[in-house]
Amino acid sequence: MTDSNSETSAHGEIRALLKALDAQRRHVLGILDGLDAQALRRPVLPSGWHCLGLVQHLTLDVERFWFRAVVAGDEDVIRSLPSGDEAWIVPPLVPAADVLDAYRREAEIANDISAAGAPETALAWWPRDLFGEPHLHTLRDVLLHVITETAWHAGHLDAARELIDGRRWLVLT
Repeated sequence: MTDSNSETSAHGEIRALLKALDAQRRHVLGILDGLDAQALRRPVLPSGWHCLGLVQHLTLDVERFWFRAVVAGDEDVIRSLPSGDEAWIVPPLVPAADVLDAYRREAEIANDISAAGAPETALAWWPRDLFGEPHLHTLRDVLLHVITETAWHAGHLDAARELIDGRRWLVLT
C-alpha cells in the first residue's frame, strides 16, 4: 500500500514539474510567434546571438543534453555532443521552421524520458569534463535545472522580441 502511494506521488511530482517546464517551453515558442525568418536571425544584443540560435541552443544544449545524455545515458547522443558554442550557430540554409520543429520534437522526447522515471531516478551519465563532480543527482534535479534555464532564456527572448518589434509576452499595467 505504501509503495503504491509513493509511486502515485512520484508520478504526480514528475507531472507537476513537466507542466512547469512545458509552460516555459510554450513561452519560448510563443514570444517568437509571428516573427519572420529574417527577424528570427537578427541579433539585437551586443553579444550577437539571435532568437533562432537561442532556440537551437535550447534544443541541443538543454533538452537533448540534459535528458537524452545525462538522464538517459544515450551513448550516441553523448558521442555527438558539441564541444563549444556550435549549437548557437544556425546555418543560413536551415529553415527557421526546422529549428522550431526540432525544439518541439526534443521536448517531446525529454517528456517521454521524464515520464518513464521517478523524481529520485539517478542520472545515467555526468559530464565531469564540463562540470567537475556532479552537482545534480536525480531526474528531479535535472527537471528543476531545465525549468530554470528555459525560463532564463525565455526572458532573454522577451527582451530580444521587444527590441525587434516592441511585442511583449507579459504586460502588467
